[in-house]
Amino acid sequence: MPKKIKVLIVDDSAVVRQTMVEILSSDPQIEVMSTAGDPFIAADRIRQEVPDVITLDVEMPRMDGITFLHKIMSQHPIPVVMCSSLTEKGSETALKALEYGAVEIIQKPRLGTKAFLEESRVRICDAVKAASQARLRRVSAVTHQVAPKLTADVIMEKPKSQAMMQTTEKVVVVGASTGGTEALRTFLESLPADCPGIVIVQHMPEGFTRAFSQRLDGLCRITVKEAENNDTVVRGRALIAPGNHHLLLKRSGARYYVEVKDGPLVSRHRPSVDVLFRSAARYAGKNAVGVIMTGMGDDGAHGMLEMKQAGALNIAQDEASCIVFGMPNEAIKLGGVDYVRPLDAISREVLRLCN
Repeated sequence: MPKKIKVLIVDDSAVVRQTMVEILSSDPQIEVMSTAGDPFIAADRIRQEVPDVITLDVEMPRMDGITFLHKIMSQHPIPVVMCSSLTEKGSETALKALEYGAVEIIQKPRLGTKAFLEESRVRICDAVKAASQARLRRVSAVTHQVAPKLTADVIMEKPKSQAMMQTTEKVVVVGASTGGTEALRTFLESLPADCPGIVIVQHMPEGFTRAFSQRLDGLCRITVKEAENNDTVVRGRALIAPGNHHLLLKRSGARYYVEVKDGPLVSRHRPSVDVLFRSAARYAGKNAVGVIMTGMGDDGAHGMLEMKQAGALNIAQDEASCIVFGMPNEAIKLGGVDYVRPLDAISREVLRLCN
């Protein structure tokens, strides 16, 4: 039998700990090793047995999650998934944790409808599985299979014909997941102020994408913002899908714009890269350049193939520079990728293809 992923849950709330135990224990590939109410108890648990993954609360008594994360990464690196509430302060702190080595951010589970709790289960279990495979950390030898999932058909039907080419303006669409926050920072920081318009899906919970966009906006020469419905795609600006909403590229005449849309999880995600890429295939066709970056699973692979079939040129991040080589690898295997490049060369390749 494949070895289960052993998880240590660290959270000061007994209710959250119990809910996390129930969620993670429902997945046959995951075993909850132990729980801890604060980092001091967690340190004792780790001395007894080292987990494969830690889920870590951001704000706790006696020692905050960021300080404990620093100690973990400096003394005994273990993949860490940050578990945060939907607060502005919490969002900024959790994003900082990604810079310090955390693999993923997840939203704290809360009571809701059966459908909401099921989506939370999918997202939390997938985050733990992705963390267990993260590069530079203890990587499981088992390849975890992605369960059956909805495709982009539930949001947008496949195009019946090639996109109408009424404009020659290039547009860049990007998809990323595990490890993508820092990969996107590297990519966007290296772009000139007059680069082609960019639309991005980064798998991230609702409430975090605004702070993430604002942080990037302060670091980059281009403008970066969380996408709003009907935002125009213009040169020198990147639009990032808001958490928990799909983002589609649309066109009216020669003007590209975005549509923010609700709907079910697609490829186990909302927002979904497949949804964005399919819309790019339909409305931009050969005027699009696609980029798929680090992440677990295959979200974006089928949409990228549709883009290529519509005439777009596509780039995948190479294995050596990925935290998790899942999404780029699936797109490559499906035949949707034209170029495979290391992270620090993707921006140059994008500009070359757009010119």
